[in-house]
Amino acid sequence: MQQTDPVRRTSEIEELTNLYVIHPVSGWLTRHFARMGVAPNAVSLCGMAAGVLAGVAYHHVGDPRYAVGGFLLMIIWHVMDGADGQLARLTGKQSQIGKILDGICDYVTFVSVYVGLALALSALYGAWVWALVVLAGLCHAVQSAAYERQRQDYNFWGWARGVAPMARAKVRSGRRMGDLLFGLYNRLEALTAAGGEAGLNQRLTGLLAAHPDRAPVIRTAYREAFAPLLRGWSILSANYRTIGIFLCVFCRVPLAYFMFEIVGFTAILMILLARQRACDAAFTAGLDGLDTDLPGPAGRRRDQAAFVVEAKAPAAP
Repeated sequence: MQQTDPVRRTSEIEELTNLYVIHPVSGWLTRHFARMGVAPNAVSLCGMAAGVLAGVAYHHVGDPRYAVGGFLLMIIWHVMDGADGQLARLTGKQSQIGKILDGICDYVTFVSVYVGLALALSALYGAWVWALVVLAGLCHAVQSAAYERQRQDYNFWGWARGVAPMARAKVRSGRRMGDLLFGLYNRLEALTAAGGEAGLNQRLTGLLAAHPDRAPVIRTAYREAFAPLLRGWSILSANYRTIGIFLCVFCRVPLAYFMFEIVGFTAILMILLARQRACDAAFTAGLDGLDTDLPGPAGRRRDQAAFVVEAKAPAAP
């Protein structure tokens, strides 16, 4: 039976600043919002407003005080971004429209910051800065979609939460614009799929359908194999971009952030995708011996224990 989503996100793959700072504050606010009857989408929009104001603050690239202000406003956005999802799960008000709105608010925040910086930098260095910023924004969108895809796959296969990877593109919100936006987002996610992902998804689907009694051991093995890798993917989370933007603007080298977004984060994405393919292949190989039914509970326990060991991801290079 599919588990219900927890109020907090999956802790074993969570980024450290989220785990120990952002989400505890979000959780405290969530309880107050629930008592007050605040809608999750209203929380999303408040966070987006803070993000837009961060873009205004970062427009003043020569003043470190505005850099601090922009950073604090982005922290408020992060807190609200964590609270809206927690509130939706706590109150049972999750919806496809809410998920789309949450993603839109994330993009609006970074677009505002990027545009604020581009306006200031183009006045200093020329119109070519816009090309750099737009390219950085496109790289950002692809990297973020890849990270979110891996998180969703982990939650589904590891914990039976959310929608199956093969079915996500078929989910419909019931509203034409919502379906269009969600379809575009799914296509962007699909561009970032690791090479062996489709085969692994099909293999897991078949095994879980054929051997429902072995679902706990399969999901446990999946979590043990993929959780360390997912923690590495968190370098592509919005948190590190927030920190990077602040440091570069505060140190008065904002162009360095956009250059790292294009070159540094893209290189990191390529490395992570290569590791993901290796992990997918190792885990798929570990599934091969699981189709054979062993007689007796003792034999099955040995089979499960061996599978957990064999299916772990290869060591990171």
